[in-house]
Amino acid sequence: MLIGLFEIFDLLGTFIFALTGAVKGIKNRLDVLGITVYAITVGCAGGIVRDILLGYFPVAFFRDWRYPALCILASVIVIMFFGKVHDKRRVIVYFDALGLGVFTALGCLKAYEYQIGGVGIIMSGTLSAVGGGILRDVFSSQIPMVFTSDFYASASIIGAIIFLILTKFSIDSRTMLFVTAIVTVILRILGYKLRLHLPVLFKGDKNDK
Repeated sequence: MLIGLFEIFDLLGTFIFALTGAVKGIKNRLDVLGITVYAITVGCAGGIVRDILLGYFPVAFFRDWRYPALCILASVIVIMFFGKVHDKRRVIVYFDALGLGVFTALGCLKAYEYQIGGVGIIMSGTLSAVGGGILRDVFSSQIPMVFTSDFYASASIIGAIIFLILTKFSIDSRTMLFVTAIVTVILRILGYKLRLHLPVLFKGDKNDK
């Protein structure tokens, strides 16, 4: 049952991140192929990073046709309906928050199932969660949001720490998965709503040296 739930979460997270990748592709005025490449890359990057970190080969993206298929479906949906969305920024943030929570929880759970230590669990959860967003921003010639703005990676790290704490109690893996995902999503959305940021040491012009 847990394996089935894991696959559902993994496919859901892939689809959600693929949506944000496709939206970014449209905002960057890419053609249909470029939008689809964005969707596939961003949608699958987190899972690929997670599987590589844990030595799970071949990675899920290469073993299961559903992953690229969902990314292509996400790009089609965005191409068809993006123009009808009024508050595009908010939609991206909310989808991104969902993807962040899902992949944080999955990365932690998979590391835990592989009997990785506490630091490895946190790194697996965080890196698999932010991998897609980093690639999305790099492709757009932007400094990744994870390094510059909003309560993004911090939400994932805290969610992973929550997962690690839960492993110390007699809690089933399914509950740990859901709690971690929910906490991470809530933290990310609160960070966006409340404009939470980590301290910035230098606030001058970016071109200053």
